[in-house]
Amino acid sequence: MNPKPTIKGRGAQLNVHNKFFELSHEIRDDFLEYCAKEGEEADKNKTLYLPVFPKTIVNKVESPDVGMAYSMNMYQGCEHGCIYCYARNSHEFWGYSAGLDFERRILVKKDAPKLLEALLKKKSWKAHPIVMSGNTDCYQPAEKEFELTKQCLEVFLKYKHPVAIITKNALILRDLELLKALAKDNLINVNISITSLSETTRRVLEPRTATIKKRLETVKVLSQNNIPVNVMMAPIIPSINSHEILPLAKAVSDAGALSIAHTIVRLNGAIGEIFTDWIKKTLPDRADKVLHQIESCHGGNLNDSRYGTRMRGEGKIAEQINMLVRLARKKYFKDKAMPKLNTELHEQYKDGQLKLF
Repeated sequence: MNPKPTIKGRGAQLNVHNKFFELSHEIRDDFLEYCAKEGEEADKNKTLYLPVFPKTIVNKVESPDVGMAYSMNMYQGCEHGCIYCYARNSHEFWGYSAGLDFERRILVKKDAPKLLEALLKKKSWKAHPIVMSGNTDCYQPAEKEFELTKQCLEVFLKYKHPVAIITKNALILRDLELLKALAKDNLINVNISITSLSETTRRVLEPRTATIKKRLETVKVLSQNNIPVNVMMAPIIPSINSHEILPLAKAVSDAGALSIAHTIVRLNGAIGEIFTDWIKKTLPDRADKVLHQIESCHGGNLNDSRYGTRMRGEGKIAEQINMLVRLARKKYFKDKAMPKLNTELHEQYKDGQLKLF
């Protein structure tokens, strides 16, 4: 692998057209030539944090094959820059591109803790596990500054409400004491995303994420503190990380993970164009092979939107990947399982303290 990204520290290498907009924006060659002559930067490649004020923060998930009923996202857009991220398309609803804008225009929902508390206090609300990061990572770099995830965890603890987390950032260990307190009542489980054991692969696929070493250490620390951990080996991309399934499963099991989950990459919406541009610039020697193998998993297309098959794929390559994951579970997770989250306590803590009568 000889990665050659043109925009350092970013996954996407361009901004694609927003399908909801009639007009589009492009950087022309004559503008780039002018900037070069004047010694100016055509693109400063900076991240901007933009406050937004939604009326609600918890979303009901209608899709039957994503494994969650409710999700919440304190941030829209994600600086991690994972090139394959399905959430990129959601940035178009906010008026931005699914490409570089997704990584550089981060929308911050500063009222998230207040909105969450208001929901949990409602008499009509019945406890269901709520997943933080159903769309974008709740421990992305913005969390260092705004601490919205930490504040929401404090709300979940106050009201004894079950919560799950999906992240690929070691910043989660900052909140270890909160997680331990939630774990005492079986109110928390954590899903750590690890897609490779190779730092070279990690850097090109997920440029601003925690290192593989830090993520494995995170699995270990959480597990040692009795916080249940599932590892998301997602997505599996043919000829990029598909050969790592067994060694990766062993590594996370040895670190203490109780289970693994996976998906096969699908390049839905604008992501097909973004990924194709990226791989031809970053991994030109294998670009056509990878793209054709992804297509072979989805009936000749880069994407499949059919519930039930879109996550697992079909065809010979998909069958091999799914078979390897089943083998990994039997070999390394035979006597392990994630516990079910506790939904029984919340009703007694509707007002933030135990009801005695």
